Amino acid sequence: MPGSIAEEMGIETGDVLLSINDNEIEDVFDYRYLMKDEYVEVLVRKADGEEWLLEIDKDYDEDLGVEFENGLMSDYRSCSNKCIFCFIDQMPPGMRETLYFKDDDSRLSFLQGNYITLTNMSEKDVERIIQMQLAPINISVQTTNPELRCKMLHNRFAGEKLRFLDRFYEGHVEMNGQIVCCKGVNDGEELRRSITDLMKYLPFMRSVSVVPAGITKYREGLYPLELFTKEEAGQIIDMIEAFQKICFDQYGLHFIHASDEFYMLAERDFPEEERYDGYIQLENGVGMMRLFREEFAEAMGVISVDSSGQQRLADVKRTLTVVTGKLAFPVIREAAAELCRVCTGLTVHVCPIRNDFFGETITVAGLVTGQDLIARLKERQQGGESLGEGLLVPANMLRSGEQVFLDDVTVQDVERALGIPVTVTEPDGGSFVEALLNPAYRMCRDNDGESFVYVQGYDR
Repeated sequence: MPGSIAEEMGIETGDVLLSINDNEIEDVFDYRYLMKDEYVEVLVRKADGEEWLLEIDKDYDEDLGVEFENGLMSDYRSCSNKCIFCFIDQMPPGMRETLYFKDDDSRLSFLQGNYITLTNMSEKDVERIIQMQLAPINISVQTTNPELRCKMLHNRFAGEKLRFLDRFYEGHVEMNGQIVCCKGVNDGEELRRSITDLMKYLPFMRSVSVVPAGITKYREGLYPLELFTKEEAGQIIDMIEAFQKICFDQYGLHFIHASDEFYMLAERDFPEEERYDGYIQLENGVGMMRLFREEFAEAMGVISVDSSGQQRLADVKRTLTVVTGKLAFPVIREAAAELCRVCTGLTVHVCPIRNDFFGETITVAGLVTGQDLIARLKERQQGGESLGEGLLVPANMLRSGEQVFLDDVTVQDVERALGIPVTVTEPDGGSFVEALLNPAYRMCRDNDGESFVYVQGYDR
């Protein structure tokens, strides 16, 4: 990096880091841990084979300022399980190779928030996590019944690895848990047992999410799984909410959370924001819809009236189409209708995309493919419906940092196929409002973090 210690010391692309303070480097966590000292001795091998010992005085926690060829500095650890609910085993053939890789690497838990099963971890791995206080560690528990866990993960060691939870608790390592709930397997009394068992790890286990297993149409030869009914989803919510009251009274945390999918399946409103404990389990689909509503309400509070109490933005005249998954459709439609009520010249068509690629049982926006999106919207066009001036696509439909869907269809492919410009927007309530009203509206933050709005034709 320009201006870094590494540049100053003559470290170059292609050099190899051999050790820090005579300790060999296994991976990025050894590197980060050993670099915390204010004085370090770094051994580097140059391209010509010469080894340089660099004596470095630096600030505590100051980095060398380098990027490694592999972010982990070692190979990724693949999963050794064959879980009965594994989504990768339910993928259609012919997709890009990286989508079929099953990772179960504890290091990705800290770096990317991945959930791991503990089954390929050793005592040494656990000791290192405790010593370095690497946290939080995100754990796919599934069940605390050792025999059932072996069955669900199809791994004879899966049950005994639960002992690592005790080790992390004793080492004061912060944890989050996940239970992928499979109908007739780890629900009902088994779920009650698991929640009760996991509560003993409070407060170091900060949260546990309960999410329904995703079931695609590609399950031939796999364990027979069924979808939960409305009534069954309600029973799971009732159990979880009863435990939330107990946990909050004792620890000030609600701890156990049902995913948004359970609430929508049961046709119940989402919990109030306070019950999500700061949205710890957002990446597991826990609280996404409540957070969207809160962000949307904040943005609407900014744009709805001016200082004299008069509604503004009535002069916005646009017609747009927004796509989403079937799961989020009711919430997105509700928000779009409210925005159109305030901005009378705005028309928004919200289109839920049926998932033919994975099967109609998959309803989340993040698994919508480009080909399904094109097919659904072409049907609308052929039926005489206009998509308007533009199409809004949430960023969670695309590969991170790129404009490519899961099936390798690009945003440009969609624009060509539909003859309409596409805008990719972040899937939060504020960005939703901004994208629909742009260029008439954009939300900003001042130096104190307070919201303000810029509207064309108005002072801020």
